[in-house]
Amino acid sequence: MTATDRSIELVNAAAQAAADRLAHDIIAYDVSDVLSITDAFLLASAPNDRQVKSIVDEIEERLQKELGAKPVRREGDRDARWILLDYVDIVVHVQHSEERVFYALERLWKDCPELPLPEDAVKTRGKAAEHAESAGDGEERAGVFGDTDGELS
Repeated sequence: MTATDRSIELVNAAAQAAADRLAHDIIAYDVSDVLSITDAFLLASAPNDRQVKSIVDEIEERLQKELGAKPVRREGDRDARWILLDYVDIVVHVQHSEERVFYALERLWKDCPELPLPEDAVKTRGKAAEHAESAGDGEERAGVFGDTDGELS
């Protein structure tokens, strides 16, 4: 069995919404052959909690407005480290970059076929690594050139 046309339509709209809110590493898997509860997973990440919430809000608004779809469940809002939107046909996972690395959902679903996504979403691949690298450079510079009076800057 493969993902339905409706599932693919939802995945593409959600992926575009996530890309528009600058999500990182957007990818979708057709999980219909291994799970009976949903057709597809969409994964996306962001470097901070505020952006995770923004991405989720945009996905939810876009799917409601364009496709009349409302999630049956939304989980993880309180901490905004990993928010899940369950649309039955698809499940959207928006994770903080650290959770994305720790839980490595791609590793769990790597045997499932990857679904094609809009070009803007595909362009987000590798952005989390770029962001982490630039943040790491900033932390190193702060450590070398930081204040020496003991106050946090």
